[in-house]
Parts: sequence; C-alpha cells; structure tokens
Amino acid sequence: MVSRIILLLCLNVLMMAKSEAQTPDHDSVKAVINQLFEGMRGADSAMVVSAFWPNAILQTIATAAGTATVVKNQTVFGFGSSVAARLPGQLDEQIVWDALHINGDLASAWTPYKFFFKGKLLHSGANSFQLVRIAGLWKIQYLIDTRIK
Repeated sequence: MVSRIILLLCLNVLMMAKSEAQTPDHDSVKAVINQLFEGMRGADSAMVVSAFWPNAILQTIATAAGTATVVKNQTVFGFGSSVAARLPGQLDEQIVWDALHINGDLASAWTPYKFFFKGKLLHSGANSFQLVRIAGLWKIQYLIDTRIK
C-alpha cells in the first residue's frame, strides 16, 4: 500500500512538471519582456518602444499618503521618452518570473519586481503583462503595475 502511494505521488509530480515545462513560446514571451528591461537599463528608448504594440496600454496603480488609489495612464511613446531622458544604468528593474500562461496568441505574465534608480531601491511591486502574437511576433499590449515604497 505504501509503495502504491509513493508511486502515485511520483506520477503526480511528473505530471505537474510536464505541465509547467517551458516551450519556445514561453521563451519568446520572456524575450520580449526582458527586452523591455534591457532597454530601460541601456536608456534605449527604441528598444523599449519596440517591445510594445503601438496602441498598447500602460498603467500604474498608485496611492499617495492619505489619498485614494488612482490608476495613472501613460503612452508607449511617453514611456519611451522618459527612458531616453536617462543615462544608461540609471534605471534598473529586476523582475522575478512568477507566472506565465499562454493560450494561442495570448500570453499573460506576472512578475514581482524591485526598481532601482541610480543604484538605490526606489520602489517594488508587481507587473501584470498581457501580450499578443500577431504575424508571429509577441508584443506587449497591456501593462499594469503596482508601486510600493
């Protein structure tokens, strides 16, 4: 009986590992998101902007002391301009891959992060990415994040 339970547990672990296996699509989605952060570190606005679809939505959930939570919007090109205004190495967002799901041409990624400005921790939070694959290219269509001091 004990050996049967152990066998069932081993099979369960193998099935879970197989369902979480990385695929070429996973690698492609991660590459686009990593491109965004590499572009930020390099102050390369062209690299940053090219990670997004031109009509992408960028939002931040913010709460100032003593005020209500608000959702701030930014355009892709506005974000690219803010990156271009920095020197290489000033912006460093370090992410952790928490969850990545793909279904056909839709991908969703959840990445907790720490954001450093000029080497100093400025804030942390989580990013929620929605990516769309069109004509074989994955691009970020929607990004919303939290910012916690």
